Amino acid sequence: MEITAIKDCELEKYITNIMLDVGVPAHLKGYHYLRDAILLTGRNMEVVSSVTKMLYPAIARRFKTTDQKVERAIRNAIEVSWNRGNMKTFEEMFGYSASSGRTRPTNSEYIARIADKVRLDIKAM
Repeated sequence: MEITAIKDCELEKYITNIMLDVGVPAHLKGYHYLRDAILLTGRNMEVVSSVTKMLYPAIARRFKTTDQKVERAIRNAIEVSWNRGNMKTFEEMFGYSASSGRTRPTNSEYIARIADKVRLDIKAM
């Protein structure tokens, strides 16, 4: 099954479950921006290669904010999940976690890895 065949609401539910498992707190603005970033990237992996030119501005337009605020909120959400989230899930998904002493993934690495997982999981259905 292709990711384009999945309805947005079903895909959002799936992405939400992954984000909650990784430990992204739902009360942060970055949570919503991150979910949209993963959704957009899952549909078109090319946007992750140009986060500042394509991805952040698209999310900023949707939420009526600036791309700088989107970037900062996503970075904060990733930082919080990296420090407080499920280390086992990070190990499985990224191959490392905060407990291994490595620094957190960049915004684009984080988004790309989760979007890739979503795409692969859906193809396996």
